[in-house]
Amino acid sequence: MPNAMPTSGDVRTVRKLISLAVLVMGAALSAHAPAQGSKSSDIEARYQSERAACDKAPPSQDRAACLREAAAARAEARHGQLNDAQTTYDQNALARCQALPAEERDACQRRTRDEGVTSGSVSEGGIYREYKEVTLPPATSAPDAAPNTKAGEAPSGGKQ
Repeated sequence: MPNAMPTSGDVRTVRKLISLAVLVMGAALSAHAPAQGSKSSDIEARYQSERAACDKAPPSQDRAACLREAAAARAEARHGQLNDAQTTYDQNALARCQALPAEERDACQRRTRDEGVTSGSVSEGGIYREYKEVTLPPATSAPDAAPNTKAGEAPSGGKQ
């Protein structure tokens, strides 16, 4: 059987599978990770799990690329550079609010943090987030003139 080169579609599929595996393992490990960061044993366990996933991948997928991605993820985790996908997503969402005028920025950040009402879904074509804040006008002071007087007249009952 000739040794076929993987197509770009195969490589993309492998990368997607690896990314998914990294996210799943990252979520599972982050629940048990200590506050100061991942221990080397956790990093190594994740790497071994990713290697096992590479070994179980279909023959049409590039095993060498899969192993390189697993090794790269391990190296980044060791240097504290493997980001939590949800944290990165939240930071990017809040950063988009910075482009808005100052008076709209707070409401944008509140919508991003799921304050207010959220409806819709991706399958429906989008997620709609709405945040309403009622602002009352400043209280007006009572007028200086008595209620039954016209401008330039003295109040009733007074001498002119």
